[in-house]
Amino acid sequence: MKTLSITVSGKVQNVWFRKFTCDKAIELGLFGTVENLPNGNVFIQASGNDSQLQALENWCWEGSSESNVTGVEVAETTFTEFPDFRIIE
Repeated sequence: MKTLSITVSGKVQNVWFRKFTCDKAIELGLFGTVENLPNGNVFIQASGNDSQLQALENWCWEGSSESNVTGVEVAETTFTEFPDFRIIE
């Protein structure tokens, strides 16, 4: 188990990106958070195994149907245990 921080850039706010990310993460069995950043990016923290996290990273490049992802930055961080996966408002 490990935790990744993922920053997604492009047209990713006001296009249901956080909702679809949360749904995908729950489907994959991940734990963590997703939130909008003031600069227009979306920030994700996700904990899980390598295959789960790789699937989420791949999905981030697709995004929601109305999004236009131009970048996905991924960094491994200190493992964090989250109670579930949720959207931070």
